Amino acid sequence: MEGEPLSALCTPALVVDVNKVKRNAQRMMERCHKLGVQLRPHMKTHKTLECADIMTGGSRRCIVVSTLAEASFYAEHGFDDILYAYSLPFDKVERCAALSERLDLFQVLLDHPDALEQLRKRPLKGGRQWHVWLKLDCDNGRAGILHSEPEALQLARAIAEADGVELTGVYAHCGNTYNCKGVEQIQAVAQETTNFTLQFMEKLKAVSISCKSSIGSTPSCSHPIQDMGKLSEVHPGNYVFYDVQQSVIGSCSLEDVAVRVLTRVIGHCPHRNQLLIDCGWTGISLDGAGKLPTGYAVIEGHPNLKLLSMTQEHGRVEPISGPLDYSMYPIGSLLTLIPYHSCAAAAMHPVYHVHSEGRLLGKWTPTRGW
Repeated sequence: MEGEPLSALCTPALVVDVNKVKRNAQRMMERCHKLGVQLRPHMKTHKTLECADIMTGGSRRCIVVSTLAEASFYAEHGFDDILYAYSLPFDKVERCAALSERLDLFQVLLDHPDALEQLRKRPLKGGRQWHVWLKLDCDNGRAGILHSEPEALQLARAIAEADGVELTGVYAHCGNTYNCKGVEQIQAVAQETTNFTLQFMEKLKAVSISCKSSIGSTPSCSHPIQDMGKLSEVHPGNYVFYDVQQSVIGSCSLEDVAVRVLTRVIGHCPHRNQLLIDCGWTGISLDGAGKLPTGYAVIEGHPNLKLLSMTQEHGRVEPISGPLDYSMYPIGSLLTLIPYHSCAAAAMHPVYHVHSEGRLLGKWTPTRGW
């Protein structure tokens, strides 16, 4: 289908504008270079080789993953310096060990003493060390040991002192930037997370522990503060695709969003003043419920349309106000959905259709599983 228009695709289909992907990736690299901080891009949004190559500038080094399936996928294709940034699952220690013994640098993350004990009980072969990042909760409220608790410093010391283990770094996710609206709020959260992380690094320094530091989220790294240059690394991921959520937060404009879901009108329902489309929640996800005036997505070029609800394979579209002019939406006609959350939408698709200026270039196939 190379060279054909997007309209040649069967729907629902996830389409990726490769020019926007490259532009988003380049801008992030330039921001980090200007700050003097290492970019460690997160793969969780796209989970493909092609996009990983773009995000790493072809180096195939220094990436973050959220699943071991991703880690193994990238390792099998020549990537190295991989950080598995998920609190160490005890059922996956042996798989982590295999990657640690195979790659030059595979890194794990933990936030509990029991996880450290799991690593100590499984020494690596050949005199290798476990490379461990300590996950800090800097008031994000998800994973991590709270930065202000004495136990955080105690755990860092225990990691640093454990045989066969190296404290490689301290890792924080400022996911609370996702509650922000506008650059000022984003940068306030980024400043707070950076401050908490740097303060913790000072506590480590006071007990003669030296390691890396990293924070990340797409909002904070899209509008970085100067103090982030004092960190070792940053680890954003969604920025390569962006989405409606990021535009609402203020990370980007809708023009920066590189992904769309194509869908077709399959029914007219004048008794309900609705259209039926062939994209249900299996084509875009249910993420974003109740968060947009246009429903679960933005319907590009049709600001008065709302994706009201979805079942597994059907979507109901209605006007925000007034009656539908069905002549504008004939059966079989295409609509273009800009997803609220591109990570969730991408996870619904076994293949992404890549295009440049509306002409198909090929397919990217993501890895799946855990």
